[in-house]
Amino acid sequence: MKILMVCLGNICRSPMAEGILREKVRIAGLDWEIDSAGTESYHVGEAPHPLARKVARLHGIDISGLRARRMTKSDFGYFDKIYAMATDVCEEMQAIGRQEMDMQKVDLLLNLLYPGENRSVPDPWYGTEPDFHSVYTLLDSACSKMVASYVQAAGS
Repeated sequence: MKILMVCLGNICRSPMAEGILREKVRIAGLDWEIDSAGTESYHVGEAPHPLARKVARLHGIDISGLRARRMTKSDFGYFDKIYAMATDVCEEMQAIGRQEMDMQKVDLLLNLLYPGENRSVPDPWYGTEPDFHSVYTLLDSACSKMVASYVQAAGS
């Protein structure tokens, strides 16, 4: 399984989601490839936001080695599932993917927790450390649900 997490700049939400999911997949013994990207190129090559790194580290997850990259059209063909952090990210993904965008591969991450509600993960970029903790909690819950659903389906 190849999964891509996508937000705007790839320095807050999506790298935290990548780190969280990598850890959950490792613990579950699954052979998945997980990556993250942004729809904008504001931060290409940069490490995740300092507060994203700090909050992840407080949970035993090191995302300091990740570097922001911009999503490409070829990502739609490569990844099995692509999770957007927000509705505006989905709209930007459509502009990037155009006809290559397979909408069956794309979903909002929080639809795992709140099916069909199309909720967005709040962007903590302009917030404070508690905002990053809140986002971490949401991402952790969604990633737990993803792995549990996969393990349950594989066991059926």
